[in-house]
Amino acid sequence: MRDGFRIMDVDRHVMEPISLWPAYLPARMKEYAPRLAPFGSPETLTERIHRLGEYALLPTPPILSVAGEPIMRVPEAGYIELGLVAARRRENLAAAETPRGHLAEMDATGVDVAVLLPTYASFLVHDDAIDAERSRAYAHAYNRWLNDFCSNAPTRLLGPALLSRHDPEAMVDDLEQAVRDGQRSVILRPNPVQGRTLSAPAHARFWAACEHHAITVLLHEGTHARVSAAGADRFETRFGQHACSHPMEAMMALLSLLEGGVLEAHPTLRVGLLEAGCGFLPYWLWRLDHVEYSQMRGEVRGRVRLPPSEYFQRQCWIALEPNEPMLDRVVTEIGAARMVFGTDFPHLDHGPGMVGDMMAQQGALGAEALRTILWESACNLMGIDGRA
Repeated sequence: MRDGFRIMDVDRHVMEPISLWPAYLPARMKEYAPRLAPFGSPETLTERIHRLGEYALLPTPPILSVAGEPIMRVPEAGYIELGLVAARRRENLAAAETPRGHLAEMDATGVDVAVLLPTYASFLVHDDAIDAERSRAYAHAYNRWLNDFCSNAPTRLLGPALLSRHDPEAMVDDLEQAVRDGQRSVILRPNPVQGRTLSAPAHARFWAACEHHAITVLLHEGTHARVSAAGADRFETRFGQHACSHPMEAMMALLSLLEGGVLEAHPTLRVGLLEAGCGFLPYWLWRLDHVEYSQMRGEVRGRVRLPPSEYFQRQCWIALEPNEPMLDRVVTEIGAARMVFGTDFPHLDHGPGMVGDMMAQQGALGAEALRTILWESACNLMGIDGRA
């Protein structure tokens, strides 16, 4: 609690230790345990200078790899920049490797409950170049490790199950296992995986199972994954790819769930869009309502029976960024009851002062809206009784 406000951080990340993989992967998959490896092939200094220019004399950090293949497609200059930031944020990154580290940072910033999401595991699981068996093995190993991690403080550390989308039929089995393990939410990427969008017909049984078990579905992008991603086919820099991936994949994920009829078919399904900001949402819903639905609803009859904004208001939530421009107007337009807050701790694209930045919005948003966003709305998204 901070200044009388209970806080749920719905977008917080673990930094999975490398030791996780050999310890939790089944014996037949241990050869695929990732290891740190040099970035790129050996080269002369002249070649490096020609390729990287001013970055050539800076060290490139090792990168997590499997059989010599990096788990992410990140430009080297951008990776060097990330390494420089990581060196300044070493303590936060280390804290995110352990329950004690997370709880200490939560106590220091006033966070009551945290939803813990993957970092490296999401890249390993969502890789179009690997088969379903390997993708699921990574997910199963991560989920077992995360259950052990969260068991240190089960009322404060919530761990959504990470599911592989490589085999749509197996997704139902994996969801059922998560339910047996006591998990009440899952985390998915918004991207197409193996050529299938979220609303692909092959996923129909999965969505029905999520609704049946009252499972919250969280959608969270991560730039440089080895899957199709907005911007990756147009830009070679992290600057360009990272700018596109999070908001644009969230926009298209919401559209997929709408246009593909998932929200129509499953009216009690709960969906959260994370780390995409919220400033785009009023326009996106306006366009979907007043341009697409008003003119083209006949094309999607049966799958989209309501204006898209009504589906969002019925069963979706979005995470805001505390320093977004016109945040007060977006909250008024969308409603605090459909907005949640996440720090992205300890990831490098957000600073360590996110909770303080959010608390500073009280004057602009009002105490009631702030209280709703920080706690009540988050509890509703996660299916938790916030009165306890």
